[in-house]
Parts: sequence; C-alpha cells; structure tokens
Amino acid sequence: MKQITIILTVLLLISCKTDRKNTKISGNVFGTFYEVTYSSDINYEKQLDSLFYVINKSLSTYQTNSDISKLNRNEVVEVDAHFKRVYEISKVIHKETEGAFDPTIGAVVNAWDFGPEGKIVNLDSLKIDSLMLTVGFDKVRRTHNTITKPKGTFLDFNAIAKGYAVDVIAKFLETENTKNYIVNIGGELSAKGINVEKNSGWTVGVENPNFDGTRSLSRTLVLTNEAMATSGTYRKFKTDKDGNRYAHIIDPKTGYPSKTNLLSISVITTDCMTADAYATAFKTMGIEKVKTFLKSHSELKVFLIFENEKKALETLSLNGFPEN
Repeated sequence: MKQITIILTVLLLISCKTDRKNTKISGNVFGTFYEVTYSSDINYEKQLDSLFYVINKSLSTYQTNSDISKLNRNEVVEVDAHFKRVYEISKVIHKETEGAFDPTIGAVVNAWDFGPEGKIVNLDSLKIDSLMLTVGFDKVRRTHNTITKPKGTFLDFNAIAKGYAVDVIAKFLETENTKNYIVNIGGELSAKGINVEKNSGWTVGVENPNFDGTRSLSRTLVLTNEAMATSGTYRKFKTDKDGNRYAHIIDPKTGYPSKTNLLSISVITTDCMTADAYATAFKTMGIEKVKTFLKSHSELKVFLIFENEKKALETLSLNGFPEN
C-alpha cells in the first residue's frame, strides 16, 4: 500500500506539472513585435504597456516628445532613471570596444536613410566628413539628471534600447515573483526557469541570414537564466544600382556602412542590453577583432554567421555558445 501511495503521489505531481499553463501577451512596440510568456494566471498587459510607454518617452528617437528627441533638438531636459541607466552602460561598452559601439552615430545613420530622420540627398564624402565631426560619445557628459553634448550631435540608443526594455520587463516579472518566463522584443530575449507547459527549458533559435526575406533557423538552443541578442544585415539593408549591399550598421570610425563578411552575430550573457550593444559593436569589428576581444571577455558567448571567400555561409561558436 505504501508503494502504491508513493507512485500515485509521483504521478499526481507529474500531472500537475504538465497541466500548468502559461500566460502569453503579445503586441507591437518600438517598431517591432513583442511576446512575453510566463507561468502565472495574472494578466500583466496593462503593466507592460505602462513600462513600454515610459521607456519610449525616455529613449525613442521616433517620438518627437521623448527626452532623447528633445536633447537632439538641444532642448534642456532632465532625464529619468531609464535614460541614465542606458547612458552609463553605453559609456562602459563604448570604452570596452574602443568606440565600435557609439550612440552618437545617429546623424550619420540618418544621412544614410537608416534612422528616424530624413536621408541626405547626393550624400558624398564631404558631407559624411562634416557629419563625423558630431560623432564621439566621449564628447557627451552627464551631470546628475542633465546631459550636455555638442549642438550637432544626434544621440541614438536604438542599438541598446530594445535589450534594455527586455531587461525591464524581466525585472518586473521577477518583482511579481514570476519564476518562469521568456521575454522577446524583436528577437532580443531574456529567459528564466522553464516552460511549464512543456516541463523543459525555453527553446529559441538563431535565424539564417536569408536576404530574400524567407525564414529558416541556423541553430536552436535552450536559453535558461540568460539573455540573447542578435544583430545582422540580412533584413535591413540597401542595394545600389550595381547590386552592392549596404548594411544598416554604420561604422562609427568611418561614417560608412560596415564592410565585413559578418552577416549575423548572436551574443548570450546575463542581461539583454549588454548582449544587444555588443552584438551591434561586433558587426563593425569583424571576425578577427571579435575573436581577440572575447579572449578577455569570457562572460560573452558568441555565435557568428558569415560568408567565406567562396560566398558560402559558415558559422563560428565562441566562448562556449551552445551547440544544437
């Protein structure tokens, strides 16, 4: 009888686990999609909308009344805690990457018609050289809640803001004592615990860099108590009359679209905004510089997809990035 009781108890526990359900909230934000899945019956949609609103109000260059847009118009603004957090982390990563990550590249991004403001017609080297005089994150200063910058400098945190928003949502869920969740904003991810419906870790994928718009996965992996961000050139690029592709990621040192055979960079680390920023920086650095950089940054796991000399796709996993 005792053995039967134990068996029935185990079966009951297993049944309870498989019967558990997730709540899934999805929608559009920051010009992309979001999906938040978590093991709770409580619907947090209103709370998420409020958090998205506050982050947009602080950091969105696409909203004319945001703090960052006002700063870019050289208005006096007292920035909030979200802005200060993103600013300080950006400073760190700017220094670590020796300027490969630079949020002041915004004016040049706009000139190439990849940003929120209009492109420059007949863009040439003289115009690029002129715009590059406004670039340099080391020219920007923060004193308490006040930001000072050169008049022509255009701040743009879009290369880190989505990852930061992922972290904010993840932190909110944890304050609500949610132990199992995955947050996905435009492919930037943070996961904790397990998927209770499947009683397993959160399975995520890295897309192949398909320039024709189709979607397929290069790699799948289980993400647990970590964050992952991916940066690439296979969805947002321009083609000139000669068929040359121009990446949307502008090299902060030259003012020109990144010239590299790297097509996709995925970074896994503890928080998503750090992963997001490094994924962007690595795009401009190139494979060899990334490999060297990672020797002293074991906290970053990296997966690269690139074109070899024969224009065939190759992959490279660094610092223990998970295999399939």
